Amino acid sequence: MKKKWKIAVLGNIKNQNEPKPEGVPPDAFADYDSIETMDAIRAALETDGHSTTFIHADRELPYNLKKYKPDICFNMSEGLGGDAREAQVPALLEMLNIPYTASRVLANGISLDKTMTKRIWRDRRLPVAPFQEFNVGDEALRAELKFPLFVKPAREGTGMGVDAKAILNNENELRERVAYIINIYQQPALVEKFLPGREFTVGILGRPDAKLYSRNPDWYEKDGFHRFPILELDTSGSTETWIYTNEAKSKEVPEEGSLGYFCPAEVEPDLEKKLRQLALRAHQFIYALDISRTDIRLDEEGNPRLIEINTLPGLTPDYSDLCLQAKAEGIKYEDLILDILYLAAGRWGMIEPREIETIKKK
Repeated sequence: MKKKWKIAVLGNIKNQNEPKPEGVPPDAFADYDSIETMDAIRAALETDGHSTTFIHADRELPYNLKKYKPDICFNMSEGLGGDAREAQVPALLEMLNIPYTASRVLANGISLDKTMTKRIWRDRRLPVAPFQEFNVGDEALRAELKFPLFVKPAREGTGMGVDAKAILNNENELRERVAYIINIYQQPALVEKFLPGREFTVGILGRPDAKLYSRNPDWYEKDGFHRFPILELDTSGSTETWIYTNEAKSKEVPEEGSLGYFCPAEVEPDLEKKLRQLALRAHQFIYALDISRTDIRLDEEGNPRLIEINTLPGLTPDYSDLCLQAKAEGIKYEDLILDILYLAAGRWGMIEPREIETIKKK
């Protein structure tokens, strides 16, 4: 088997100098990456002797994949719109029989649909806040939903559609904001009980056989998973009280209006155990693979409630939550990227378990 591969890093790139098309939301493309992030991923992969190229995940992707003929793809693609857009590139790669990193089609399709994700978690008895999806805007509010409420687009990420008006205090605000989300984002609005407590994010890496393929088997517990240190958002420096807005997510710490963070978070042992358990079960119940990051917030009684899961977490060095969590426990960026790669390679039969030590020693 080959030990050095041609790797295509796939993603969608922000272009701050290019005007946005008419009719798109004001924060459209907020979840796209920078070319600097793609370059950082490529550089990390190349430290282990692989050759890489970046390929835009646009409509030319099928043709460019055929030209480059990668052995495996490092997938960071957000898709080009529509339902389950984050599943578009994985589906294409499955059709072309090209191995790729992280979650496969189903998990990526589910995770971006926040309402469907919550339904699955709720049915598996995981704690979520009461919620309701609005498709036309005039649906009757369910009796269990009491103000204040919180609303966001049902199928977006990176805090898109979330600003100070996302907190709803009465019926008029509810109807106005739901109509705005449906009209501007052309998708349902997810309304849920507002959670006033602390907010955490928990990263998960691995799977039951991770030790067989990882370059760092000691990272993983007996069940094959690594739980990163818990990161807590510090909202004290935010101009938007208790809201992790798209604007705040786009700012560098400690820029004015940004959110700071604590990592590792100072939490009681029982709460820490609950947060880690919930993140792992949230990951498993939607069939996520190898890597994910789950957001959790406390309710008014201090009970954790799952918010959402990201099966394509950001990987910008010293900025993305998952990278900050890894750094907090001394995991180098290059090692994080390479473990994501080798976990995928193991799933796709590109390496045998016995080859791991050889790869690590080069």
